[in-house]
Amino acid sequence: MGSRLSALGPQERRFAAYIEGLAEAAGHADRRTPLKNYCMDLLLPGERKSVEPMAARLAPKDVRRMHQSLHHLVADAPWNDEQVLEHVRQRVLPAMQKNGEVVAWIVDDTGFPKQGKHSVGVARQYCGQIGKQDNGQVAVSLSVSTWNASLPIAWRLYLPEVWCQDAERCEQAGVPEAIAFQTKPEIALEQIRQAVEQKIPVGRVLADAAYGNGMEFRTAITELGLQYAVGIESSTTVWQPGQQPLPPSRKPGRGAPPKRVQRNASHQPISVKELALGLPAADWKDIGWRPGIQGTLRSRFAAIRVRPAHRDYTRTEPPPEEWLLIEWPKTEAEPTKYWLSTLPVHTSLKSLVKIAKHRWIIERDYEELKQELGFRSL
Repeated sequence: MGSRLSALGPQERRFAAYIEGLAEAAGHADRRTPLKNYCMDLLLPGERKSVEPMAARLAPKDVRRMHQSLHHLVADAPWNDEQVLEHVRQRVLPAMQKNGEVVAWIVDDTGFPKQGKHSVGVARQYCGQIGKQDNGQVAVSLSVSTWNASLPIAWRLYLPEVWCQDAERCEQAGVPEAIAFQTKPEIALEQIRQAVEQKIPVGRVLADAAYGNGMEFRTAITELGLQYAVGIESSTTVWQPGQQPLPPSRKPGRGAPPKRVQRNASHQPISVKELALGLPAADWKDIGWRPGIQGTLRSRFAAIRVRPAHRDYTRTEPPPEEWLLIEWPKTEAEPTKYWLSTLPVHTSLKSLVKIAKHRWIIERDYEELKQELGFRSL
């Protein structure tokens, strides 16, 4: 190996050493050559990245043997994906940090259209690749990002509840008995907790409304000592600026005094959409956040301090204030996007917008993975 590397240029040597490290992380020596072959073909020209066409490109004179080797690697060999991801992180993250600090931990999921019903986790569910419900698989990921680059540090296949309720189907597909149903936000929180335990350089947690809508998700992030900027739906309720739930009201009698905050008919939270529609024109600012193909991307935004109201009547104290960020493009009849954020109170509107919009980097990465490396199935 040493003599072959010395004959290569600096970039080629680094890449060869990187692939060699991946092969070592895969474990047993029998897996190293197949993994190198698999990685090699991912970088070769060719739209189809499933095992059969990959084998034909790699070994046109011995397709059957190559197919068996690659299929065993991806379908049967017991290598540890977490060890491989850890090796990637140890090599790639320091290189990313040389060009900028970590600014975000980005939660997302991506779908893969699939035919049939035997692939693990396949079910009729929303697939972002085609923009609708269809038969497919979904994976939840956590990525670490600087302003210019990102790296997935955790991947987990989402196993729909219908699968977890069918022990025979799981056994036939090779799903370990210990795997129980978890929602996508629960999977994401597990990945975030692991990143905290691994002392990954901290960033603000970013996620879309599928995750940000959940008060439990947002609360768990705060309890981990992390800040967030997450999407929410227009129906999410908050207390208007300067308002909060009423204090516990004393009742006559000898019973224990009430401890939970209160609401009444005239003192209620409102939806973020209703709040946004009532903001004065002066609150809306034109903000640019990053370069685009046709110039700087710009839109109108407003940011105000509010208290989330979801089930706060179960609390003994009002929830703390956080930012409500709203986007309302001039060309639209109503606001289009909403975020809640625990970034500090002194954060500027431009900084809020820049971090909230930074999820685009993962959407770009997913697109490149699927278009350039054939990342279409699990």
